[in-house]
Amino acid sequence: MPKNFSYIFIFCLLIAPFQLRAQDEILIQKIQEIGKAAKGKVSVAAAVIEDSSHFSFYGDELCVMQSVFKFPIALAILDRIDKHEFSLQHKIHITPKEMIKDTWSPMRDSFPNGNVNITFENLLKYMVAESDNIACDVLLHHLGKPKVVQKYINKKGIEDFYMKYNEAGMHKKWKNQYRNVCSPNAMVQLLTDFYNGKIISDINTKFLYDVMVSTWTGKNRIVKLLPPNTEVAHKTGSSGKNNSNMYSAVNDAGIITLPNGKHLAIAIFVNDAYADFEILEETTAKIAKAIYDTYSKQ
Repeated sequence: MPKNFSYIFIFCLLIAPFQLRAQDEILIQKIQEIGKAAKGKVSVAAAVIEDSSHFSFYGDELCVMQSVFKFPIALAILDRIDKHEFSLQHKIHITPKEMIKDTWSPMRDSFPNGNVNITFENLLKYMVAESDNIACDVLLHHLGKPKVVQKYINKKGIEDFYMKYNEAGMHKKWKNQYRNVCSPNAMVQLLTDFYNGKIISDINTKFLYDVMVSTWTGKNRIVKLLPPNTEVAHKTGSSGKNNSNMYSAVNDAGIITLPNGKHLAIAIFVNDAYADFEILEETTAKIAKAIYDTYSKQ
């Protein structure tokens, strides 16, 4: 190796960490400014899956997940399928009693009277792509108690993840949702391990990834400000507001394909926020765009 080239190479290695730190500081300043509009807590984590690039803004904070927890529930179901306990084409009978009112459920809207047999494949699609609460609780009931999902995720090396209630349980008391929490760093690690095939089989990884790409909830969040046709596999989570006009959670977490072909795992949790719902979604969209722009330049 020529002597001058060696000096340049060593110089680049020495200066790279400083450049990354400066980049993170700029990104932190941007997120702090964007986050002011939410009038709440903003916690963010991101990582480029194919390299060691990682970003965290209050990433260790335990945040209310709301329906983001449907992603790990799907992983737990698909793990059982990998173990040949049943298949995607196995059907579950949904009774009229399970088609409860006053909850988000496109499945119930399609089959209001119940008494229908639905495959695990379609239940997973309802739960993830359409964030269906009834499909979620039907699948959770098949697994057992919500704690089963927590233990499964914890065994995969994801520590800051806790689950005690299903959707119906969260709806009973406002405070219950605060027992279903995860840190942004933990969610990004789970997304990274999932994409790398460390959680479930390759065939079911592809199945769930494709379902997440087809997600149509949260069009005004991560995906909104990204370039047209950017591929995003994600899962949203949303709460109502309490008597103080506070939203406990307006979240989005997923995997963005960058222009260079690499993949950005990202989790944005906006919790205990007093701004209007539209502003909270806009906050999420702007943060996602800022992080996307930063890592698209690398």
